[in-house]
Amino acid sequence: MTASPSLDSSLPEVAVEPAVTSAEERIFVATQWQLMWWRFRKHKMAMVGTIVLIGLYLIAIFCEFLAPYDPNESRKLLSVVQAQGIHFFDQGKFTWPPFVYGYERKRDPVTLRLTYTPDPNKKYPVRLFVHGLPYKLLGLIPTDVHLFGVEGEGATIFLFGTDTLGRDVFSRVMYGTRISMSVGLVSIALSFMLGITLGGAAGYFGGNLDILIGRIIEFLRSIPSIPLWMGLSAALPGTWPPLRVYFGITIILSLIGWTGLAQVVRGRFLSLREEDFVMAARISGASEWRIIFRHLVPSFLSYIIASLTLSIPGVILSETSLSFLGLGLRPPVISWGVLLQDAQNLHAVALAPWLLIPGLFVVIAVLAYNFMGDGLRDAADPYSR
Repeated sequence: MTASPSLDSSLPEVAVEPAVTSAEERIFVATQWQLMWWRFRKHKMAMVGTIVLIGLYLIAIFCEFLAPYDPNESRKLLSVVQAQGIHFFDQGKFTWPPFVYGYERKRDPVTLRLTYTPDPNKKYPVRLFVHGLPYKLLGLIPTDVHLFGVEGEGATIFLFGTDTLGRDVFSRVMYGTRISMSVGLVSIALSFMLGITLGGAAGYFGGNLDILIGRIIEFLRSIPSIPLWMGLSAALPGTWPPLRVYFGITIILSLIGWTGLAQVVRGRFLSLREEDFVMAARISGASEWRIIFRHLVPSFLSYIIASLTLSIPGVILSETSLSFLGLGLRPPVISWGVLLQDAQNLHAVALAPWLLIPGLFVVIAVLAYNFMGDGLRDAADPYSR
């Protein structure tokens, strides 16, 4: 018998492709927004900033529920008092519910200034979901339940102390969050519409319209921003009600802040208007404005979102600066900038450093927006390495 020839020695070797994992299959079929989210959540500081911003906007929505007192209620006998800390231990033993110490008022024999110190003999228990000042939850549901409060005659709880008129700083900061955090969103929404419309028209149509819009942008950007803000804010009538002043400030900030986005949109439109998908839409009979808003804008919408997110901190700082200088929002409107007016002189800061707490909230909000904006900017192009 003759031996059969070896089959494995005569056949050529065939390369075996490695199996595609389930994770790779998800990436191949994922949409652009899914890729953006997967990349965004890997940015830890961006996730932290997003969580902080969610918390700030929850404070803005439920500020009446979180604030234990009326933000405009004055207490002449409790002006410029230090914060009351919440205590969980009494003489080394854990106690529940927690409590705060009352104040002992004394007059300094040298400066004749009233001072307030914790009185260990006065203990007021802190309760959750107490009844207090009536309000409408979400502007619809009438209620008087607040997150926390104290019980007892003459009991108070000032977590951030009081200002020069004896008003609770914590309650005022909670209410100020609503104005300061919403003015950025409203202003950026208006700037978004102006920047997309004018910048898109300049880049897509070109010609004299491009020249006109370009000269307007250059003129607005050549004016120093602070004097321009001051001039436009001072032009608002002093007799306007606070709500009208609020909308006036947001419109002013929008009229100034749209130029940067318009320049970016114009440059992108100049490079995209001759692309094949634009020519196909034009041949199919789509109108010019439909091409702009349905084809061109979505092609780089992720970049616009990241750019707008990084612009909101600038609007918050602008409102705070104008209100701090007395040219923006004015009392009785409560915003972080208005609250910082009490800390304009060195004497007040030296005696009551807690009046600077609204500035700390401004810093936290701006940093959170910058961290989230950095994450969105990195995730805006999910196909890059």
